[in-house]
Amino acid sequence: MMTDFLNDPRFRDLKPFESRVWLSSPTMHGEEQHWVDEAILTNWVSTVGKNIDVVEKECAEKVGRRFAVGLSAGTAALHLAIRLAGERLYGPAPANQGVLRGHKVFCSDCTFDATVNPVAYENGEAVFIDTELDSWNMSPEALEKAFSLYPEVRLIVLAHLYGTPAKCDELRAIADRHGALIVEDAAESFGSTYKGTQTGCFGDYAIISFNGNKIITGSSGGMFLTDSEEDAHKIRKWSTQSREDAPWYQHEELGYNYRMSNVIAGVIRGQLPYLETHIAQKREIYERYREGLKDLPVVMNPIPAETNPNYWLSCLTVNPEALCAQVRDERRALYITEPGKSCPTEILGALAAFKAEGRPIWKPMHLQPVYRNHVFITAQGVARGRSNAYIAEAAAADNGAELFRYGLCLPSDNKMTEAQQRVIIDIIHRCFE
Repeated sequence: MMTDFLNDPRFRDLKPFESRVWLSSPTMHGEEQHWVDEAILTNWVSTVGKNIDVVEKECAEKVGRRFAVGLSAGTAALHLAIRLAGERLYGPAPANQGVLRGHKVFCSDCTFDATVNPVAYENGEAVFIDTELDSWNMSPEALEKAFSLYPEVRLIVLAHLYGTPAKCDELRAIADRHGALIVEDAAESFGSTYKGTQTGCFGDYAIISFNGNKIITGSSGGMFLTDSEEDAHKIRKWSTQSREDAPWYQHEELGYNYRMSNVIAGVIRGQLPYLETHIAQKREIYERYREGLKDLPVVMNPIPAETNPNYWLSCLTVNPEALCAQVRDERRALYITEPGKSCPTEILGALAAFKAEGRPIWKPMHLQPVYRNHVFITAQGVARGRSNAYIAEAAAADNGAELFRYGLCLPSDNKMTEAQQRVIIDIIHRCFE
């Protein structure tokens, strides 16, 4: 069903916003221009310069790691982190082979595909670990089950969804028991803490992202984090085409053009002083949604005890009994309106009609066509895909698929006014009339 929301009796007295309310857009403060201008005026516009030096130092200090390396994107940082972990585990590989060489890697299932694509870049096989509902992150129970099925695995790629930390202590303890390394994808969680420790400190290697929609942005850019000076030097070398210390271009191993620009670093340099301000604004948005929607059959994304997320995106799930009929194929979604019920498709359509941007919850990786034949493991032990090592007798819960079915990301831009947010809350209420 396609609803004409502007003429629907439930919404007829509402008018679209004059300007679009975004999911999460860059918030500039002015200092960014100063550091970008300085890079241009001093002609340091390439992949070296003071801005890069400063943001590397400040990011390392903020997170609590010894070293940080500025790169062109969070995905670039993830790729090099996974390559470094693979080389540490399995040794260097020829230029025409990935360092993972067909080895399985346990990966967060409910995440953006940039988290797991670098496993494929390095010829590894992602095995997807189901989500747990306390934090919407990787389930420790499912991870433990995965090791019982594939005890040879030595690498885990862990993401913190929407800025909320995973159960880091439990996951780290499981990894240590099985001799596995963790690459920590903190792209969405810069500034978040778990038991007082910043995300980005729990993996053997970690990354953060400065993409245009992140809580701190450079328009693009990423950061690799480590406590090893040797590893930091290796990442810098790889990211600058693996040039050797020779008077000519000498290359003895595969390299990449992944280094951060000093201009991009200038934007990030101007943004970093505002991290805590942005987090406070995002927290206020979350709290207003939680209060304003508490009388509806919906639940906000959970905030586990002993965590302080950065509240990057506020999300909700519709209670199962209040979900109207909804069906999705690979590209489209349809629903049937029912009094007193709604669904993510209807709510997102209504928000879009009034010029507010929402988004479905990340579609789990095991449901993506590109990865559909990969193994997927739940806490009950179900493995799906071409390597069906174990099939549980009873059907297991698929938490990631349930979040995708019932959930959506709400407009969470920290420039959204309280008045605009009140209208958005009103629109959501009207969807359930």
